Amino acid sequence: MSEFKRIPPVEALALREQGAVFVDIRDPATYAASHIDGARHLDNHSLHDFITRADLDAPVVVVRYHGNSSQGAAAYLAGQGFSEVYSLDGGFELWRSTYPECVASAVEE
Repeated sequence: MSEFKRIPPVEALALREQGAVFVDIRDPATYAASHIDGARHLDNHSLHDFITRADLDAPVVVVRYHGNSSQGAAAYLAGQGFSEVYSLDGGFELWRSTYPECVASAVEE
């Protein structure tokens, strides 16, 4: 896959159950307050390290607020050699309303 694919939460959940890596690119405070359980926070400071250490063949699902901004990040990761990159349609907000049991918050951690 040289480009990314947009997927709905139900497909993302299936990928998650198969071991896909979820990366959340929202701002640090918002991520800290609530995020998809197991998602890794990525920003400009952690991106290089993530790319150099990642398995480029492992599925990666990019998450942002509503799914629009994550498309640019997903395209970037695909351009960096990741073979299976997805952008979560509806973003974190749709995920949270669809799968609230799969959301971690600062209170729980």
